Amino acid sequence: MHKNKLYLFLLFACFVGYSWLLFSLQHEHEIQSQEFTVCLFKKVTTIPCPSCGTTRSVMQLSHGNFLSAILINPFGIIVGLIMIIAPVWISYDFIQKKETFYTTYLKIETILRKRKVAIVLIILVIANWIWNIKKNL
Repeated sequence: MHKNKLYLFLLFACFVGYSWLLFSLQHEHEIQSQEFTVCLFKKVTTIPCPSCGTTRSVMQLSHGNFLSAILINPFGIIVGLIMIIAPVWISYDFIQKKETFYTTYLKIETILRKRKVAIVLIILVIANWIWNIKKNL
């Protein structure tokens, strides 16, 4: 992905994420209930997807409840970190006229494309999915 497209995509995704988080925090009681879901997969199949609970996990992070966030869905930690780090790092690159974020992204992408790494990550996603199903998230 080209640098500018990546930066715009991530900044837009963070903007949407912060907007959704703000909305979710204002409607926390409805979001915390098991009946509320925006997951199309869960609405159609009644089975939670691997990322179900990520919003609630990020909400717990915003309250400082790290353990609770991990127990709801570990993906929330990753999403929360991206939402904090990406805009700051991209802004730094923009101000300093550097490409450190993009260079790091390319290095990480190269690592993730390795077969062994990809298999481990796929197994972790499947394990998280099974855990979500078991928790009836």
